[in-house]
This record gives sequence, C-alpha cells and structure tokens, in this order.
Amino acid sequence: MNDRSAYASRLPADDSRDHLMVQVAKLYYDIGRTQAEIATDLGLTRWQVGRLLTEARAEGVVRIEIAPRSNRAAGLESALQTRWGLREAIVVPMGGVTDPDLLNDGIARAAASWLTALAAKPSMIGVSWGRSMAALVRALPHGWAPGLEVVQINGAAALQLADTRSAAVAEAMAQTAPGSAALLPVPAILGQASTRAALEADPVIARALARAKAAPLLAFSMGGVTDRSILCAQGYLTPAELASLRAKGAVGDILGRFVTADGRIADPDLDARTLGLPLEHLAGSPVTLALVAGPEKHAVARAALTARLISVLVTDDTTARSLLEP
Repeated sequence: MNDRSAYASRLPADDSRDHLMVQVAKLYYDIGRTQAEIATDLGLTRWQVGRLLTEARAEGVVRIEIAPRSNRAAGLESALQTRWGLREAIVVPMGGVTDPDLLNDGIARAAASWLTALAAKPSMIGVSWGRSMAALVRALPHGWAPGLEVVQINGAAALQLADTRSAAVAEAMAQTAPGSAALLPVPAILGQASTRAALEADPVIARALARAKAAPLLAFSMGGVTDRSILCAQGYLTPAELASLRAKGAVGDILGRFVTADGRIADPDLDARTLGLPLEHLAGSPVTLALVAGPEKHAVARAALTARLISVLVTDDTTARSLLEP
C-alpha cells in the first residue's frame, strides 16, 4: 500500500465532509484536475470524487464559483495552489486581526478541520512544536484518530519552564487521538556539533529519528526572527544571537533551522548543532502540513514555499496575499 492509498476509506459523514467537498471542488473546477488525478492525490476512489462533486453542486457549495460553507477564502486558496504547486491551501479570513494568539487559534482550527476531514485518518504523523502546533492540538476533538502514532520530528526539551505546552505537542496530540507518542527527548539546539553527532549515534535517539523519517504526514509551524521566537522564549537563543542571524540573512526558522529568503541554511555552524529532521526530508515527504500566520512570518513562509517544503498550507488571508505578490 502506498502513502496516498493509506488515506482511502469511507467518506466522513459529519462537518468534515464539507472541507473535503470544497477541496475536491477546487481541484476540479478551479485548478483543472481530472477526477482520476484528484482521486490519486487525495487517496479516494473516482466514485468518491464524483459523489463529492455531485453533492457540491446539489447542496450549493458549487455555483458559478466555489462558495465553501466554512470560514475559508476559496479564491485565495486556489491562487496559492496554482502559484506554488500546492496539494492544498486553506486560507482563513481573519478580518484584519493582528494578535498572534488569535491568528494561531484561527489557523489551528482550520488545520484541525483538515486533519479530521481526511478520508481515512493517518496511522502515523510526525509533528514539530511551538505555539501554533500547541493551538492545533487544542483544536483537535478528542478521539479524532484512535490508535494514531505521533512522532516528534525535532528536539523540544524545554530549557525554561515558560510556555511548556508548546514543547509537549507530540504527547498532547497522542492523548487527544488517543494513541501513542514517540518522543525525541533532546534539546532543539545543542552547544556543540560533536554533542549532536554523539546523540544521533545513541541507539535510543537513532530509533526516534528513524520513526520520524518514516512518518507519511509531517505537520509543522514556522517562526520569525523576532524576540517572540519560541526558541528565544525557551532559552535556546538570546536576542543578540537572533540579531546575528538576521545579519546573516535569516528570515525565520523551520524545525528550528534558520533559513534565508531562498530557503537555504543561514548559519551552517548553528545548523550543525540543531537536532531533528533535516529540511531536505520535508522536500521529499509525501505530505507536509504547514501552519503559518502573522506579518513576522511572511518571509519564512515564502522561503519554505520557494524551497518546496510544503504541500498543504494553512494560513490567514493577509499572509496569503503576501505570498501571491511578485
């Protein structure tokens, strides 16, 4: 069974069906995919795709344009998919909200709806950590994916007690599913590259990283190069170190790895001390779900898209518009 076929099963019967219906309708009417291509991409049968399209027309979801009944900006979504070659884009209209916590909650609910709307829930998911990921866990309904194996894909051991929920994402998601968690009990950034190499050679850590690489669906968020950075809040980096990264062209971090505008590593020495999946693994993963919102993350979101690290993007409308600019 391939990675996509693992999602093929009975269509959802609750509100999650609306999200799947919108996704299929966009691909068919706006993006111009055939029903066979959509079935392959989404792990559905052609009969299921046809049924969803029929229902979309019958229920008024598809008229002259796609009009999702959920809180989504379908026009921006289709434009993002076309511009960046995404499998799916979910854009949440936030009405000009700039508060980071409200933005995180908005996109987290949308990402949770996408996960619960999958035709069949994944048996394994790899996750990063941070405020957006913690919000995603809070938005997931209890019992959404019984038996799910959640694997941590980058180091997250908290160095400070502040905001500990943001570092415990894998365990919290496993409890919500409910399922099991394979943790990576190491810091995100180490003091020396030799320490990282020694830890990666340890059998326990090596097994955890192997499980992370085996996950067919990876979910992660991104951080800006500001004092609000979760890596700064957790004690991994100082404001002065963040300023040094900005001077080297860093626009944000992905899995704790700071990148430039073209998606390249900004500081190789720092990256050599960062423990977790390398960014090239994201580029080759079957499904990568990225959550990103807020002005300070516009540049890192564009960098991730430029490097082809994202296949499913969940964002706010302001960020979406910035990503459609030349």
